[in-house]
Amino acid sequence: MAFKNLQEFLKQCRSKGELREIESRVDPVLEITEITDRIVKKGGEALYFSNVKDSRIPLVINLFGSFSRMREIFGGASLDDIAERMEGYLEIEPPHGVVDQVKMIPKLAELKALGTRLVKNAPCQEVVVKAGEGPILGKLPILQCWPEDGGKFITFPCVITKDPETGRRNVGLYRMHVYDDTTTGMHWQVHKDGAEHLRRLGKMGHQRLEVAVVLGADPVTMFSAACPLPKGVDELMLAGFLRKESVPVVKCKTLDLEVPAEAEIVLEGYVETGETRIEGPFGDHTGFYSRAKEFPVFHITCMTHRTQPVYVTTVVGRPPMEDCYIGKAIERIFLPLIRKQLPEVVDIHFPWEGCFHNLVIVSIRKSFPEHAQKVMHAIWGLGQMMFSKCIIVLDEEAQIQDLREVAWRTLNHVDPKRDMVFAEGPLDELDHSADQDFFGSKVGLDATRKLPEEGMRRPWPQEMKMPVAIKDLVNQRWREYGFDA
Repeated sequence: MAFKNLQEFLKQCRSKGELREIESRVDPVLEITEITDRIVKKGGEALYFSNVKDSRIPLVINLFGSFSRMREIFGGASLDDIAERMEGYLEIEPPHGVVDQVKMIPKLAELKALGTRLVKNAPCQEVVVKAGEGPILGKLPILQCWPEDGGKFITFPCVITKDPETGRRNVGLYRMHVYDDTTTGMHWQVHKDGAEHLRRLGKMGHQRLEVAVVLGADPVTMFSAACPLPKGVDELMLAGFLRKESVPVVKCKTLDLEVPAEAEIVLEGYVETGETRIEGPFGDHTGFYSRAKEFPVFHITCMTHRTQPVYVTTVVGRPPMEDCYIGKAIERIFLPLIRKQLPEVVDIHFPWEGCFHNLVIVSIRKSFPEHAQKVMHAIWGLGQMMFSKCIIVLDEEAQIQDLREVAWRTLNHVDPKRDMVFAEGPLDELDHSADQDFFGSKVGLDATRKLPEEGMRRPWPQEMKMPVAIKDLVNQRWREYGFDA
């Protein structure tokens, strides 16, 4: 069963020893980051700080920072189980008879969960503070994560906007640089949906885009906000699918937007076209500071929250960090979606050291000459995978989750002149290696076995493998040889 809200998930973490509660007084400037960095790098517990300097609101961090907690978030299901369920829905076809109709009933019942469910009263609105009536951001234990950051940043905001043309909702994660009690930056990178909504609004002759920011919700909804969905697909619909029940929402107090009813804290406000301010620098997930640049400004008109809310945050930096576990879940769950468009793909891997976009490793069922190049160019044209800077393509038997095997096969299979493919195209805004923003070079490495049609003028060598019968014999006699089991 899905967790109703964050409070339920924290209770579960406590009962399983997955939540460490820290009562000592801690500083949100640098100190919490240093504590969290040490814990997350060893796959440790979620951290609950009940005594944060200058705030009465407790702070929780590293909610997603272990594979065991990722399983708990999805009700104990493995990531592969969820991927299999996703694949089942992608394969739905119109029923051709009574038997097919009966088989579809369970799937159709679950599909009802994909929509949101509007409620009139919600825990997230137990307390309402409008701008000018009392402190807003000053109440929250917001972090300054790294020494050269431009200030304090809200790092896990689920930012809700609507496309001004279609009215479709988007939920994205965009960091927010705190300027004062009611004003922040809005780090809408140029390729993100929130930025596109603001551009479309300007073209329509309007200036003010309504924005709601959710700080803390049920863990599946927070995870869904991080997912790279196709444009126009509502992240709350994905949350409903993963939860197997719809997400209850409530209308904001000052906006024509709906937010998760079971949220902890909600900031209501707006962004205006043409208004920007220096945002950053910020210690980013690459392990380097992203530079200060002009970004839109978010104005808060109202804050609502539970009577006893919990502030959810995260720290990004040199991997592994909490976001690495989120990235691995996205990799596994969305593999069926990639296979739907590229059926030759066997597996895909985004190594943590590649910081999501810098390296993609893929294995394929190779069927024709230059098949690997076809896959490279297809990936570069596939949604946010267009940012992939380096792609390595291997044969289907390669265990690409094992980086030692990837290195062994790649370094042995690749002839640089023949097998390296260079291209140019969009890059993630945080890629500091390119000599300009948003655009640069990419490379693909074809590490598959080469065919004569690909210019291979001598036989490809056979891989050394021991017969299964010998392996089984040695397994049976292992103790006889004097080795431990």
